[in-house]
Amino acid sequence: MASSPLVTTDWLESHLDDPDLRIIEICSVDDDKTYHEAHIPGAMWLFWKAACWQATDRDLITPNELAELFGRLGIRPDSTVVLYGDPIQYGSYAYWAFTMAGHTNLRLLDGGRKKWLRERRPVSQNVPRFAPQDYAISTGSSTSRVGRKNVRDHLHRPGRLLLDVRSPEEYSGKRVSEYTFAVDHGAQRSGRIPGAVHLYFKEILNDDDSFKSADEMRQVLEVVGVAHEKFDDIVCYCRMTHRATIVWLALTHILGHANVKLYDGSWTEWGSIVGYP
Repeated sequence: MASSPLVTTDWLESHLDDPDLRIIEICSVDDDKTYHEAHIPGAMWLFWKAACWQATDRDLITPNELAELFGRLGIRPDSTVVLYGDPIQYGSYAYWAFTMAGHTNLRLLDGGRKKWLRERRPVSQNVPRFAPQDYAISTGSSTSRVGRKNVRDHLHRPGRLLLDVRSPEEYSGKRVSEYTFAVDHGAQRSGRIPGAVHLYFKEILNDDDSFKSADEMRQVLEVVGVAHEKFDDIVCYCRMTHRATIVWLALTHILGHANVKLYDGSWTEWGSIVGYP
């Protein structure tokens, strides 16, 4: 089994006072109201888009930008950083982005904010402040990321599994976004990338947003034909890649699948490109 970056709520609660630990809540909306009402003690707050994207281009945070951000937050290159999402997929998205930007000592709280609050673990309203740190720029790596040209050039290639992890309604073309969105938006067309196999990302999670056991996940994945020996690579996508990072993390870091990648543009891009099937 691969080495998992997940930490449990028990582990995090027992390490809240560690001086070299930094905790970051990654939120889906640019509003820190719920953070100020209650957050994990010692946790800082970041809006996912401001944290993970470049300021101008629709591209992911660079090693140079990560060094500036983490240094400003009081994080050193050797600091243990625990991320947690509100909801869960924003934590895994930040984990993926920050990993590619070069921070090596990243952890992800299994179950995120939802599980922590459900278990009635300690919360705080205090906003922590840490002294800025010098953060040397890392090299970074984007090997887990592919673009639209790569996806199109390899459509129907026997050695590739294209995995659509959106809801059944999105995969079937009934919706562009999940029913949780009041307005059905996010791309110009509904549908899926040709040849994509469906695996709803929630099938590998428990009700509290924690990951199912490895054996349970293998059973779910077996239904859609995900097996080591069958594919040269696996490419996951959803609408904006957040949900796909959950499946990527499970396949790569829990189940040990090699060469799992994410199509970063996902359906928001593919469903709006002129001339793409």
